[in-house]
Amino acid sequence: MSMNTKSTPWKGSWIWGGPEESPRNEWRWFRTSFVCPPNLETMARAVLWITADSRYEVYVNGKRVGRGPVRYFSTDIFYDSHEIGHHLRRGELNTIAVQVMHFGVSNFQYLRERGGLLAQLDAFSGDNEITLAQTGADWLTSVHAGQDPAISRMSCQTGFAERIDGRKLAEDWTSSDYSDAQWGQAKVLGPVGMEPWVRLHPRDIPFLTEEPVLPARVISLNRVVPYPLTAFIDAYHLMKAPGEENANHIRFCGAFATILRLREEAQVKVMFHVGGLGIVRLGERLYKEEELEMEPPLAYIRATLPAGDHILFYTVYGPEHGHSNRVGVDADKEIAWISPLEKEFAETGERMSPFVRIGPSFTYSCFDYVDQDELFASWETEKIHFADRIAPLSSIEELRAIGCPVEPVPHSLANGEDAFMPQFAKRESEAYSVPANLQRIAVASADPGVVPVFEGGDTEFMLDFGKEWSGFLEFELEAEAGITVDWYGIEYRKDAYVQHTFGLDNTLRYVTREGVQRYASPVRRGFRYVIVTVRGAVKPVLIRDVRFVQSNYPAPEIGGFQCSDMKLNRIWDISKHTTKLCMEDTFVDCPSYEQAFWVGDSRNEALVNYYVFGGTEIVERCLRLVPGSEFQTPLYGDQVPSAWTSVIPNWTFFWIVACREYAEHTGNRAFAAEMLPKMLLTLGAYLERLNADDLLDMKGWNLLDWAPMDQPNDGIVTHQNVMLVKALEETAAIAHFAGLPERGTECAELVVRIKAAINRHLWSDERKAYLDCIHPGGRRSNIFSMQTQVMALLAGVAEGERYATLSTYLTDTPEGFVPIGSPFMSFFYYEMLMKSGNVQWMLDDMRDNFGFMLDNGATTCWEMYGHTTMNRANENDLTRSHCHAWSAAPGYFLGAYVLGVRPAAPGWAKVVIEPLHGDLSWASGTVPLPLGGCIEVAWKAENGEIASLVVTAAENTELDIRVPAACSIDIRRVRRLPELG
Repeated sequence: MSMNTKSTPWKGSWIWGGPEESPRNEWRWFRTSFVCPPNLETMARAVLWITADSRYEVYVNGKRVGRGPVRYFSTDIFYDSHEIGHHLRRGELNTIAVQVMHFGVSNFQYLRERGGLLAQLDAFSGDNEITLAQTGADWLTSVHAGQDPAISRMSCQTGFAERIDGRKLAEDWTSSDYSDAQWGQAKVLGPVGMEPWVRLHPRDIPFLTEEPVLPARVISLNRVVPYPLTAFIDAYHLMKAPGEENANHIRFCGAFATILRLREEAQVKVMFHVGGLGIVRLGERLYKEEELEMEPPLAYIRATLPAGDHILFYTVYGPEHGHSNRVGVDADKEIAWISPLEKEFAETGERMSPFVRIGPSFTYSCFDYVDQDELFASWETEKIHFADRIAPLSSIEELRAIGCPVEPVPHSLANGEDAFMPQFAKRESEAYSVPANLQRIAVASADPGVVPVFEGGDTEFMLDFGKEWSGFLEFELEAEAGITVDWYGIEYRKDAYVQHTFGLDNTLRYVTREGVQRYASPVRRGFRYVIVTVRGAVKPVLIRDVRFVQSNYPAPEIGGFQCSDMKLNRIWDISKHTTKLCMEDTFVDCPSYEQAFWVGDSRNEALVNYYVFGGTEIVERCLRLVPGSEFQTPLYGDQVPSAWTSVIPNWTFFWIVACREYAEHTGNRAFAAEMLPKMLLTLGAYLERLNADDLLDMKGWNLLDWAPMDQPNDGIVTHQNVMLVKALEETAAIAHFAGLPERGTECAELVVRIKAAINRHLWSDERKAYLDCIHPGGRRSNIFSMQTQVMALLAGVAEGERYATLSTYLTDTPEGFVPIGSPFMSFFYYEMLMKSGNVQWMLDDMRDNFGFMLDNGATTCWEMYGHTTMNRANENDLTRSHCHAWSAAPGYFLGAYVLGVRPAAPGWAKVVIEPLHGDLSWASGTVPLPLGGCIEVAWKAENGEIASLVVTAAENTELDIRVPAACSIDIRRVRRLPELG
């Protein structure tokens, strides 16, 4: 029996607790206790099978033994198996405790269903087994009293930020000694196989790593004073209909209002971090959009207000995807805000925020790009009409008089417990030198770090963890009760500049109890720096331990690369580290902002992984997840599993390419045969969108690169048609590889037709290049881009004279052509450079573009290059994400082409060794093989040629070595061990 597969019957039932099926951001505790038989020593092992909706952490006798499950589509949920025999106490009382974190909202990793827990503990010895525990009505449950669910979303892609009240947190709730007498009985939902969790599957990848990382140093100390009033507002939830079942973005026409109360005249400053901000009213004055002070993404108004109550309202329109609105108010006198409906709800006892919602008067969900034009035009018209109607009004009574719906906003959806906005909404910030006793936080010392106390302000300091990491924050501190300690992760700083994570609430707010306390966050985060702010302390807080538990797919760092250029060595290193941090239970785009599995990104990430780590299970898992989005669209989603119904056609085409590459990389013909029907299904949906000229003509997110190309969301986009040709070719190839060549015949025929159509309709004889697109109605684009030419070359659409002409553009871009705009697009550019033998050009491009990142302190590869970014609002704002695996191309190309190690047969049974040296004098490194073992290569170059080569390989690996005849070759063979069971 595989210890990963539940081959014995499930006896446990799905359980939950509380009155709500799917409560918003609820952390719920479950416990059961049992006496372990004293003769269990004869049992070989004990396995706890477990899964939950949405995520869980499980403890046995107070010891955390695991977390999960991996991301899933609800109908096909995965379960985990934890071997826990060594944690059980024979003949004594044992306790299983589970913390389930239920999102209650959909995001880019999860589709909302109801909360649930399923678990079963079995002990095995030979053919004998007993069930020691199983989820059922005998389990007890309680809401996590210390976790505040009324907190903002981290981002639209993820779950929620974190607010923990240590005064309500029972640290020993996982132990057998804890009294759960006040807990309630769990509710049995139903048996295994119930909806929505119809099918259970064993976890299909290993558990992620957990590696403690300590901070390297404290790099700054400041006395800070935040704005007296700050709050988040979940506009997405409040303005959306029908609910949280999807994560599609919305456009709407609405407003929010509050009352500012002053006891005396004051200078007032209001800060907005709001998407789609329109007009603003403060008291008697109306501010139009052009009158706002702008420091993107922030906007401000200022006014002198007399004593009394003053309305503050603003219109907001979207597009909104789940990020919270934020409002902050500063004043030089005492100020408070209250709800305009405070009197109406004073006697109800219901907890309300200081805000009311006005509208929406119009809203629609943008779930795809089909038939949205009319809705968009209506929204644009309603924006003007809505603003004109409410602009003259200065009270809630006047708004109601004209029929505007005005509703109170619950505390759960808007409140001042937000830890994010105070990070940048500061009235004062004064720098101090870092004392030695605070610096102790960054060393493994028995002496605690001492956080100084400032009169009339809070204490803020910044921890540097040395490089970017991805995982879970833990800390231990000693404090008086009721002190607020805010933890805020960021990726980038430069001198005094801090790049705030706008669009990501990367905060944890912890309120202390008296004495020594420890907290381990279950919320995944990515950052390099942590800004810690201690608020309201009278006595110094002592910090005894801060650590970050780095967690990623357990891929050993087998691959290696070194050469005579230290800059290229550093570039390879940051490519490796970036890829590692973006390997979770799937590949993810980044460890901070999104943590989402973007399908197109993962094709390139898989290739880097093959050369650096050699991981295969994570690649297969990613590829298998994609067709699960068929119930949303047969075109397949561009990120999965996700509640945002979004399609980037090229991302689906890259998935097809990645399926063929994986099948041949591993030699897995069964995988090829299994995926072939899924590839044909989605291609069939795309082929239905061919026009009479045999060109793909469709609405969609027709993206390839973040660059000013002409790639409209409707029409005939050239690079998309080119990639359709490539996808058809790859499908025909995988059909042949699977032993089903007849299944690919139609694909091969379509390649000829569509390739001819592209060359007939999308080529410009005048510019000697492929135009970017043909717009609806037949208007031919006058924009030409390197992106389109590169993809036409790669897909083999350009042939003969056209191929020769476009090949010259790779190193001599014609004037006026849109240049490569992102490291992601550079991957395809490098592929074409290698096909044309331009290794020197590729090396110089890496030195320039990735070297710029290194010059600015990068420890991981950025989403954008920085010097090519389109965001010029701040010269320090070089890129949004500073760790993005779609940018890690050097990790692949330096191994595949500079070392020169590439597969020449399925499963790497035959390997080509063809080093390309450029201006390098030597290189060495290791490339892992998919079935185990590796290839080691070391070469030296003299007089412009490879002069010596040493190759170490397994005895049964066939080598095709391609070097000059005069090269000295030393082949060293090693024996291969058989696989152990």
